[in-house]
Amino acid sequence: MNHLIQEILRSRMFYVLATLLLTYIFWWSGLSKIWDFNAAKMEMAHFGLEPQALFAVLTITVQLLGSWLIISASRLAWLGALMLSVFTLSTIPLAHRFWEMEGLQAFLEQALVQDHISVIGGLAVAAALAHARRQARS
Repeated sequence: MNHLIQEILRSRMFYVLATLLLTYIFWWSGLSKIWDFNAAKMEMAHFGLEPQALFAVLTITVQLLGSWLIISASRLAWLGALMLSVFTLSTIPLAHRFWEMEGLQAFLEQALVQDHISVIGGLAVAAALAHARRQARS
């Protein structure tokens, strides 16, 4: 492999950029919920989650803390990946019930579920990479 490519792949900047992109859907959603907390509570109400404020705060916490643990490549990157994976899995029966739908709506929701599964795989890879980076520095 080209030496330059190896250096890029090993660099801290590349890791941070890659994990920022991977976790974008989470940290951006968390920040958006902070910026418009009323909309966050309405979202919780839409999905039948009560008390709305508590579920909004928990969602924000999971999204931001889980993202930070992965991006920072901390010893707890695995916990961040687990938090975001459980969160992502929990949205499937809550928000993407494609098995109860028909036609195009069912197709689109099933595609979102498949995207969710791929994101979970990416989170697992990020946790493994964070672990490998720490081991290499030891």
